[in-house]
Amino acid sequence: MGLAIGIVGLPNVGKSSLFNALSRAKANVSNYPFCTIDPNVGVVQVPDERLTALSNLFKSKKTVPTYIEFFDIAGLVKGAAEGEGLGNKFLAHIREVDAIAHVVRCFQSDEIIHVAGSVDPKRDIEIINLELILADLSQIEKKINSISAKAKAGDKKLTKELEVFVRIREALQAGQPVRSLDLSEQERELIKEFSLLTIKPVLYVANVDETGSQEQVAIVEKIAAAEGAKVVKISSKLEAEIAELSDEDAKTFMAEMGIKESALNRLIHSCYELLNLITFFTTGEDESRAWTIARGTKAPQAAGQIHSDMEKGFIALETISTSEMLKCGSYNVAREKGLLRTEGKSYVVQDGDIVIVRFNV
Repeated sequence: MGLAIGIVGLPNVGKSSLFNALSRAKANVSNYPFCTIDPNVGVVQVPDERLTALSNLFKSKKTVPTYIEFFDIAGLVKGAAEGEGLGNKFLAHIREVDAIAHVVRCFQSDEIIHVAGSVDPKRDIEIINLELILADLSQIEKKINSISAKAKAGDKKLTKELEVFVRIREALQAGQPVRSLDLSEQERELIKEFSLLTIKPVLYVANVDETGSQEQVAIVEKIAAAEGAKVVKISSKLEAEIAELSDEDAKTFMAEMGIKESALNRLIHSCYELLNLITFFTTGEDESRAWTIARGTKAPQAAGQIHSDMEKGFIALETISTSEMLKCGSYNVAREKGLLRTEGKSYVVQDGDIVIVRFNV
């Protein structure tokens, strides 16, 4: 399944530096607002030590990880919903992603201009959130205006729809994102066509400097906690520098700095958690591959990620956890020990499962 994360924030907060670190691409990071004119797209491998271990165990000829697309979206400014800065063009880019990584500047610098003249995480977050809310409110009001007359004339279907749109409008007018509402699956399907910005899950990225800027990070953490969101603290400048090194040099540098895990890895894994995703594997001599599914996915639908024919003709799957397979060392030993289980259509695939799908063509 495809997965796209939009990196958003005010100009000069470190979005493009973060993008460079993620994709090792060369996005323009010039020191002036709106230097990012078109959204840069980076396809980033999801790090997973389990896949590497399986590939090594089976001496796989090919190893295929799962990927995330990161979109470096140009900096928004106050008034973007009304066309200020680069305006609605870039709000439209955000509509295309599955989730938002909201980069918040938590460092002082005389060399890097802040578009608002000073560093204030709370104000910066409120500016971005307000612009997204105003953009959604504009869409919802247009929809309400288009169906109100027919609904009031007695169209029962439109009357029910109008109730949903009015409830959403009231939330937006109160400064609440759509994701804060307890919407049913039917209601979510109703508003799906609008690709509302504030219904998308958000991860806050607190961009710090070498000093840590803990006081400002704490402000971001407090705001995120109130929303039920997560925060990843990262130095995009440091991570971009690490990304320029070879894998061996990067490991040496991180060891010298006392860094156990790359902040980028934490960010990528946090994006997976944000969207409630898990990974399962297929593995053998020919290939070891990671597959992404939503948590709670049943066996036939998981098999459909591998190939649609597997879902249509699904019979059963054999499965074992990665940790058990690594202990057994082979499928034969796993079968002998009774650890390779046969599961049917109702089985919910778990994170780290290795699967062999049985199906009719």
